[in-house]
Amino acid sequence: MKLNLKRPIIFFDLETTGTDTTNDRIVEISMVKVTPDGEKTIKTRRINPEMPIPAEATEVHHITDDDVKDCPTFRQIAKSLKAFMEGCDFGGFNSNRFDLPLLAEEFLRAEVDVDFRKRRYIDVQNIFHKKEERTLVAAYRFYCNKDLEAAHSAEADTIATYEVLLGQLERYSDLENSVEFLAQYSTRYQTADLAGRIGYNEKQQEIFTFGKYKGRIVAEVFAEDPSYYDWMMKGDFPQYTKKVITEIKLRSIKF
Repeated sequence: MKLNLKRPIIFFDLETTGTDTTNDRIVEISMVKVTPDGEKTIKTRRINPEMPIPAEATEVHHITDDDVKDCPTFRQIAKSLKAFMEGCDFGGFNSNRFDLPLLAEEFLRAEVDVDFRKRRYIDVQNIFHKKEERTLVAAYRFYCNKDLEAAHSAEADTIATYEVLLGQLERYSDLENSVEFLAQYSTRYQTADLAGRIGYNEKQQEIFTFGKYKGRIVAEVFAEDPSYYDWMMKGDFPQYTKKVITEIKLRSIKF
């Protein structure tokens, strides 16, 4: 089975200091870049998160402060990472809810502009949950008939995710072998920001998905209650969400 691609796709996995996509940091990133002709390039890099790695995180991925003390920071590799990702779609396991939002935050902290909205995202976990409702270890065993050695190693998880997608394509005849279809199929709902705070209505207008203005059009809320924008900008929201609402606000002012 070969994935039908119109442009390269990067399957990736992060090991991090925790599960907070706004405040936690990357300690390891592994990527499998697959080109339309089927060529694969694997890159794995440990990163100094510039903060202590909590013991509970180390228990999961076995990466300690000593392991990353001499590694580059994300800011130091951000530009080369952006270049490697240029023009690529993305794939991962639970990546739409965790890995992509956290990665976007890291790029913003590093002041490197990456427009994630022009990409397509295949979340293999969402396909798996729609079909079988299990974990990556079980998915690997189910679709690939293999045991996943070194689970929670970024590289092992990344390669397994790519192989699981190929196995899903072979097993389910209703899955089309195209990134456009798979991205749409593996997306639970469409959002304007990666954290899911800003969604779309049936007219493709940005709306709030939370709080007292849930379901309301963002631009209209900001016009009626300018203080809500200020509250969000000062609040503990992801930087990418703040970037999106700022663009909405500026767009409203312009027109």
